[in-house]
Parts: sequence; structure tokens; C-alpha cells
Amino acid sequence: MRRLRNALVRLVAGAAVGALAGFAVAQAAPPATAAASNGSAVTVAGRGEFKDMRFTVDQTTHLTSQAVTVSWSGGTPTTFAGTRFNTDFVQIMQCWGDDDGTVPSNPGPPRTQCQFGGSPVTGRDNWPGNDRDDTRQITYNADPTNYGDDDRYGAGNPFGQGEVPFKSVDGTVVTSDTQNNQFFSRNTTNEVDFARTGADGRGHEYVEVQTANEAPHLGCGIPVTHNGVTRPRSCWLVIVPQGHLDLDGKPYADQSQVNAGSPVSSTNWHNRIAIPLHFNAVGTNCALGSEERPTIGSELAADAMTSWQTALCPAGRVYGYTQLGEPDARQRIGTDGTNGLAFTTRALGSDEGTTAPPGTTTYAPVALSGAVIGFTIERRPKAGAPDSVRKLAGTMVDSIDLTPRLVAKLLTESYRNSPWGAVLGDKTAAGYGWAKSNPAGLASDPEFIALNPEFAELSVAETPATDTDLLTAAGHSDSARALWQWVLSDKDARQFLAGVSDDWGMRVNPFYSTNVDLNPSGAAFDPTRTDNYPKNDRWCTVPPGTGAPKEALQCMTDFHPYVTDMHDAALRTRRTDTLWKSTWDALADPPTYKSPGPQTVGSRFVITVTDAASATRFGLQTAKLRNAAGAFVAPTTASLSAAASGASGSGVAEINPDKVTQKGAYPLAQLVYAAVRPGEIDASARKDYAALLRYAAGAGQIGGADPGRLPAGYAPLSQRLRARTDRAADALVHYTGHSSHEGGSDGGTAGGTGDLGGSDETTGDGATTGGTGDGTAAPAGADASATPSGAPSYGGGKALQTTALGTTPADPANALRYAVPVGAALGAVAAVGAPFAGGSRLRLPLRVPLPGGRTVTVVPAVTLPERLRKLLPPGRD
Repeated sequence: MRRLRNALVRLVAGAAVGALAGFAVAQAAPPATAAASNGSAVTVAGRGEFKDMRFTVDQTTHLTSQAVTVSWSGGTPTTFAGTRFNTDFVQIMQCWGDDDGTVPSNPGPPRTQCQFGGSPVTGRDNWPGNDRDDTRQITYNADPTNYGDDDRYGAGNPFGQGEVPFKSVDGTVVTSDTQNNQFFSRNTTNEVDFARTGADGRGHEYVEVQTANEAPHLGCGIPVTHNGVTRPRSCWLVIVPQGHLDLDGKPYADQSQVNAGSPVSSTNWHNRIAIPLHFNAVGTNCALGSEERPTIGSELAADAMTSWQTALCPAGRVYGYTQLGEPDARQRIGTDGTNGLAFTTRALGSDEGTTAPPGTTTYAPVALSGAVIGFTIERRPKAGAPDSVRKLAGTMVDSIDLTPRLVAKLLTESYRNSPWGAVLGDKTAAGYGWAKSNPAGLASDPEFIALNPEFAELSVAETPATDTDLLTAAGHSDSARALWQWVLSDKDARQFLAGVSDDWGMRVNPFYSTNVDLNPSGAAFDPTRTDNYPKNDRWCTVPPGTGAPKEALQCMTDFHPYVTDMHDAALRTRRTDTLWKSTWDALADPPTYKSPGPQTVGSRFVITVTDAASATRFGLQTAKLRNAAGAFVAPTTASLSAAASGASGSGVAEINPDKVTQKGAYPLAQLVYAAVRPGEIDASARKDYAALLRYAAGAGQIGGADPGRLPAGYAPLSQRLRARTDRAADALVHYTGHSSHEGGSDGGTAGGTGDLGGSDETTGDGATTGGTGDGTAAPAGADASATPSGAPSYGGGKALQTTALGTTPADPANALRYAVPVGAALGAVAAVGAPFAGGSRLRLPLRVPLPGGRTVTVVPAVTLPERLRKLLPPGRD
């Protein structure tokens, strides 16, 4: 009965997760290509009090779900009333609709159609707003005398109190309680409530722009038809500067209280600056009903593949893409080659306990990217910090240096405040004496400060939500494996994991010790066999200060929740939302922990493991990592390429962090290969996959924000690697070996591919395994496509043209109205079936396909417990 009960509990939990993921399906159609700043920057001047200010948005076309940089100059430094923003700050929001005609010299949208006012309703004790400047609340005045007054809304209400309504793109209007509206909240809004202007009159902010996937109520990027022409819906980025003068032109009389009002009040709205945003089309660009060639595998290929898909569809070739951890992708294509094409950084059979499948496997390099440590950190000077530091308060830290040992400390939950509540003042929980003398978090670690001395003058609230751990993705991946390899490449890090304290006395969390005599689990932690981010510490407690009952325990996966994948990690880090539900809500039914939402502006600190493309897409700063040559290197096009030039190993050449010895090489760079088993697919499929490879090696290596180009965060492949991909494409087309679909004689075997860093060889060129016996030796002199050094293209190309378009009528018959219930139902059904799919190790993460080839995770990668495996039918272990 106990086994059955446990199985049922797992099924119910799986169904719940699946239902939530189904909701995500409803909200997440496939994003278009990742975009970079592309020469579409726009600068607009302010008016009136702000006439000397200039506001620049660094990218305004070919937008997708990403971040853009908003910068300004010529302003007056921000002042504060206590800890609250008082005068001369900037507020930013995203809006939809036609020009409202209020500022003829600067067309812009109606204020009722702007996503603003999602600030917290409760827990505002430390919030830097005053219930007016970060909400839609106004005071009616037919003849306004103060900023924040409104000459339209609030008339007839007691004391003229009112709110500016919000109108969704579907026509729904919210007229009251707008902070609790059904469209956006503190956890989902992209509004910037407060952005500081520095002592030099300058400021900048990274702003997440949202497509209709993330903000359906804005509808940005949805194809709409106007006068017979269909284009993606454009939107607006609106900037509202708050100053220090009142409507009469005189300075605010009272400097002791916040004087700003809501930016969407009629008075403040006169000062708004509007800049059009032009989006790539949201949704699939492929013809419905077309035959789809599946591809699966590495997240490192996700942004590139999403871009390439849109360019290949018009040619009649449709390629689906399902993101899977590389170990799972290798297993799937190794056991069932009909999965088509898998993106991987290692050869099939390279995982422990696996062997290369029989027959020919073709490998082709298609992308060069890597894992990065991304972060959002704002400077919060300590009391008594020098003026030079205080002047930088609230500004972003642009770069940090990290060693393998510092990252090992984060990955192993070894900082004192990582097991939250284990050390409280002089009280230390049993078994946690090791933590008492350890630094509270990264920012106070002497090793970190020695490399990043400015942190000696900065204050960080070192909690599970800041610098005591890395925000990491669930599941198994080659990126996680590479990160652990990099850690182990360093002698100091290896000794730390073995239990040797660092030079300042910090010790490893014993649950991660590689010394079996120190590890309380009774087994040594083995990072050489680790390709995920385990949370080994078993600490559970009621978080101190929450007032939660004693049975409401939180454990390490609560303090440090996993995110879905590296893309999600980058987005959460941009939003500074670590997902920790740190506040006890006794009034909820039932009472529960809830999330406080994103961190408070001015003291934000989130650090994560993500990929270079996602970090670039969401405007994250990235750490410089120490390589084997002792140099601290950031992930750039040059440093990724330098690392790739040293790739080595038989079969599929890999970038080994231990062998990245060039001073300018980035240690976590990774080459992504397309792997195809030609004997398991028919000639038509081989031809289509060859076309994908040729595109990836040609136009797909030219950088740009156009659909079809190589997104920022990737380095173009060298001419030599691209030539090998072309040879692999030829080998697929001309394959004459055994095919399970077409019959024929026994085919080739899995021969070596050679060293990508070495010389070309006739049968070991890195392009295909099976250089003997299959009758299809790759041509040695195959020509490459256009070189990736060509000028990047940002004109829209032949795949898409993106232009502005205004308001369109609501469409109550739109199929999206059914997306939430259908998506949730599909997610629940998928989750119920998930525990019984696959073998002894479930092929997870389980993902639900989305239109256009993208997918969403339903269940993360897990291993089926022995007690549950015993419940399965014979042979299904």
C-alpha cells in the first residue's frame, strides 16, 4: 500500500506540474530569432524641464523576447527622501496602440494602453515608491497644479481619488484595483519603476521587451492585417522622466517627502518620450501541414536553430526542434536513429554505461557557443564608503572575476547563509559547525574581494536569494559537465572539494566533499561523473523571521529552486527573481509561502549559470573566468573562437577546459555538432538534413538580427569547420550504405572523425563516421558557402519584413482563446503518462512541443526510484 500511495502521490504531483506547464504552452508560442543591437538605435530629446536630456534605445527593430538598453544623458542627479526615490529619476514601460495625438512632435500610444502599475500591494516597507509614483493612482483636478494630478480620471470620487484604467489589446478594460489586474503583476511586468540618474547626469537600464507570448495583453509581434497587408504588430517603449520642478516651474517646496506622481497621470504624461518597437513575427512562419523533420538536443543550439528555421521554411523545408539535455538526446538517437538529427557536444557512446550504436553516424559542427556565469548586480555602498563609491550607488557592476574554487563554493552550497537558518548568531545547528566560520556569501568572501576589490565597500543582503548559490537549471547537460570539468581543472578547487580549507579558512559543505571520510552521506561526491547541479545538502527548517508554523519546513530546493533551463535562468536573472518563496502568507487559503517578486531596485544581486546566447539576449553581464593559462577571460567572439581552435580528441573533438591554454581563450566554450544516423532514415530525410547542414554552415554563420542569421552570443565557425559540415552534408546525400528504410547491403561502421584542431585526413575529417565500408567517402575538396566574415545583414532578408502597425480590432474568435484550457489539459495528460515513459532512467526532461518547433518543459530530468520501478510491469525497469 505504501508503494502504491507513493506512486499515486508522484502521479498527482506530476499532473500538477504538467498542468502548469500546459499553461506555459498556452503562453509560449515559439520566439523568433534572438537579436542583438543592430544599428537600429533611436535617440529622442526630452521637452520642457527635460529639454537637455537625450534618451537612446539601442535596438528598436527585429525584436523578440529579449532585453534592450535604455540610456540617457543631460539629466539632474537623482535625489532621495530617506530611501525613496524623490526627484529626477526615470520610469519606463511598454505599450501598444496608435498615436494618441497628445504630443504631435513625438507620436506615442495612449497612457491607458501601457503596462505599468504592477508594483507590490503589500510588503512595501522597504519599497522605494510612495503608492503613487509606481502605480496608476491619481488625484483629479480640472485645473492641475501638481505633477500626478489628472484632468480626466477620478472626477466625482471622494477627494478626487482615482486610477488610470488599463486597456488590453483584446478590448478588456480594467478601471479599478489596477495593481491586482488579471493581465500583469509584479512577477510578470517588465516596467521599470525607478531608474537612477547619476552624478554625471547619465543613466542606463536594461529593459526586457515582451512579445505577445509573454504579454498577450499587449500583442506585440502578432501578425495583423491592415489595408490588405499583414505585418507583425509594433509596440512602443515609453520613458517618463520625473524631475524637480512643479507645474509652475518652481522647485518642489518640500524636499523631505516624495513629490513625484504616477507617470500615467495626465500631467506627467505630457513629458513622456515614446519610441516605436518593431518585432519579428510571433508564431510559426512555416506552412501548416508541411512535413516536419525533427531535430532534438542541446540548448546551446536553441537560439540558432530557432533563427534558422524561419529562413528555411520559405524554401519548403520545415524543421522541428525539441530541446533536450545532450545525454538524453544522445540516448534517444543512439537507440532510435529515426529521431532524425541530434545536437550534441560529444559523440554517441561517450556517456558512462553507453556504447556507440552500430553503423554510420555523421557528425557536423554547426555552432560555437558556451556556458557563462551571468549576473545582475547593483552597487549598494556600505555606511562610511568614500564619496567615489557613494556616487556609483545603484549602478550596475559590469564585470567580475571568478576562479574555479569560487564557483565550486557556490555550486556546493558552502557559504554560511546557503543553508538558511543553520547558523543564527551564536547558535549553530548540529552538523553545521563547518559553516560557522565561512563567509556569509560570495560578496564577503576574502578570495572574491581580493579579485574584485570594489566589493570591500559594497553591502549585500546575503540570503539564499542573492550571492550564496548559483541559479541553475534542472536536468542533465553537457554544459553542467563542462562547468564541473573546469572546476576540477584547478588544483585549489580540487583540494577545496576534498576538504582542504582555503587560505582564509573556508571549508566545503561536507555533503559535497570528495573525501568519503568527511561526507555525511557515507559516499564521496564525484564531480568527474556529474553532469547536473545536485543539491546534496539535506538541511530543512522554518525560515527565520517568517512566522511560519513549525511544520512548514523549507529545504535546500526551496531556498535555491531550479529554473527550467538556461534561457529561463537568464530571464530570471534579468528580472532579479530567484523564485524563492520567502514570505509566509498566513491569510492564504491554505496558508503558504509566497514569492516576494523581483528584488528591490538599487540593491539587486542575482548570479546564474546560463548560455552565452541567452545572456546576450537578456543583456546580462558575464563573469571573466580564469582559464588554464591563468588569464581571466570573458565570453566573446574572439575568446570562443580561440578555445575552439584547441578542440581535441578522437571521434568528435571537444573543448576541454583543462586544455584551454591560450591566454585569450574562454574555458567554457563548446562546439555543437549535428549527429545523424543515415542508415536509420530514408533518402528524402537525408537530403533535408543535408540542406539544414549546408544552411548552418553558410548563411547561418553570418551574424545579425534577421531571422535566419546567427544570433549574438555565438561565434561563427571557422572556414575549416564549415567546410567539414559541407562534406558531412554531401555524405548524407550520397550515402549508399545499409538503410533500415530502403534495404541494401550492410553499411559502414562508426569510424573515427579525427581531431578538429589537427590536420585534415581523408577518412578522419571530423565530418562523418563510417569512412570505410559505406561507399560514400566524403569529397575532400567540397566548397564552403559564403564566409561568415561577410557584413552582417539587418534589413530583414527574404524571410521576413518587420514594420510598424497600429491598433487592430479585437478578434474574439482567435484560436489563442483556447490555448490556456487546451494547453493545461495537454500538460496534465502528459505529466500523468510521464512516470511510465522510457526505461530505468526516464528520458526527461519531458517537453510538450509548441508551434514552429520550440518546446516547453513539463517534467525536469529525474531518476526513477527503485521502489517505484518495482511497480512497473516486467521488462519496464
